[in-house]
Amino acid sequence: MPTLILLRHGRSTANTAGLLAGRTPGVGLDDLGREQAAGLPPRLAPLAPVAAVTSPLQRCSETLAPLTAARPDLPVHTEERLNECDYGEWTGRTLADLTDEPLMATVQQHPSGASFPGGESLRAMQNRAVDAVRDWNARITAEYGADACYLMCSHGDVLKSLVAEALGLHLDLFQRLSMSPCSVTVIRWTPQRPFLLRLGDTGELSSLAPAPREEEPERAAGAGDATVGGGR
Repeated sequence: MPTLILLRHGRSTANTAGLLAGRTPGVGLDDLGREQAAGLPPRLAPLAPVAAVTSPLQRCSETLAPLTAARPDLPVHTEERLNECDYGEWTGRTLADLTDEPLMATVQQHPSGASFPGGESLRAMQNRAVDAVRDWNARITAEYGADACYLMCSHGDVLKSLVAEALGLHLDLFQRLSMSPCSVTVIRWTPQRPFLLRLGDTGELSSLAPAPREEEPERAAGAGDATVGGGR
């Protein structure tokens, strides 16, 4: 099974303004977000992703632009199931204003029970994103092999829900996770279980590059086994 890089888009103009952008069109990166995106090619180079799969929203395509400029051979696929949560009537409102909404307590404490008026539920968001990952894991494995690494660029709530699923956490716990703009989270799947290798990382990734097989006794012993003692 492949290694998946989960990339949150760079900081957007909505992030700066404290707005819940949702699926509002035309929301791009701010100056810091563009700077963050510009640093992606050297950060991701050690992992050499074979493909990128992205939310259709502008802030994600702008985040990937420096990477695709550096890697013009990199296949990029738009995946609707990685779209931002449909926040319905909350879309475009300030986060400060939403604090007083009765539903906010549910979003924070019992997100599996939260459904946005005129939008979707957080459970539906997680389900579609998980289905997308499973489908793309199978597709990447079939096309590039089980040791391949690929990238998904999406949004904070979507990505946090994916990490919760990979860790076997109930959706009600996903608010305990934090993923900064342009942070990288890395999950390596095996036939038995996924392994979370990085969470919300904003630094180097070279130590995640696959080692030669003769240097991987843990994997030889059992690709799906957790290393006793914690590993190297």
